Amino acid sequence: QVQLVELGGGLVQQGGSLNLSCVASEFGIGLYTMRWYRQIPGEEREWIAVITPDGERSEYSGSVKGRFTISRDNTKNTAYLQMTNLKPEDTAVYYCNARTTANRVREYWGWGTQVTVSS
Repeated sequence: QVQLVELGGGLVQQGGSLNLSCVASEFGIGLYTMRWYRQIPGEEREWIAVITPDGERSEYSGSVKGRFTISRDNTKNTAYLQMTNLKPEDTAVYYCNARTTANRVREYWGWGTQVTVSS
């Protein structure tokens, strides 16, 4: 079954760090642009980071730039999100997204992982 699974969420104190992983099953991520989003209950899902299929380029939203780093290892079918200097406003469910337009559009979402930052 094709799926994405996010790992690594949890509870951390303000100023701390967490590393999230997004593991793909039953498909290779090599042709996929990988993105991380987050969502606070009652609010819209917010895009926070993107990385190209070859890993050469990445971009971040203003709310996380300088604190979060997106990376990938295509040989492990895994994307990562390193989060540092976490703030209470980073508390959300974090989602991984894989999307490709090679041959045809295919897109997959993970189920999300909860990140809670205490003050």
